[in-house]
Amino acid sequence: MASINSILVLKLTAIFCLIIFPLLLSSINADQNSNFLYDDDTEDQDEEWILDTPFSYSNLRGKSYVAKIKKGTSCDTKKYNICNGVPANNGTSMLYCCKNHCRNVLGDMNNCGVCGKKCKFGQRCCGGVCTDVVYNRMHCGKCNNACLPGVPCDYGYCGYA
Repeated sequence: MASINSILVLKLTAIFCLIIFPLLLSSINADQNSNFLYDDDTEDQDEEWILDTPFSYSNLRGKSYVAKIKKGTSCDTKKYNICNGVPANNGTSMLYCCKNHCRNVLGDMNNCGVCGKKCKFGQRCCGGVCTDVVYNRMHCGKCNNACLPGVPCDYGYCGYA
């Protein structure tokens, strides 16, 4: 009887190690990664852009004007393409229609510079260029976060060591 209980304990331990433990680790890893290099990607889900020049288009009611666009707004290129190289937020954003949704190619890690260009792990899209933010003193941890002169950028933090 003792051997059956020990086999059962062994099987349950194996199941825990093979299934549950990796799930726990991945959730811990996801929490840590969300606070590090990619923290403001989740925060800007409700981001909206103020167009530098309002976009006008004709519909059944006459002419309509669009002055703001929310991130992810649908942009049907056949009817009216409201984000085809449209500058926004006083030139700090450039909107393009990527897979039928408006994206800022100057700051979107999945559409950096052009639609479909993804930045690698440890990089952010800074001004349309995939930039290393782990060791770059001018973009330490995030875009445009410069370290003080003489202070290195290590692991996304100025003067980490």
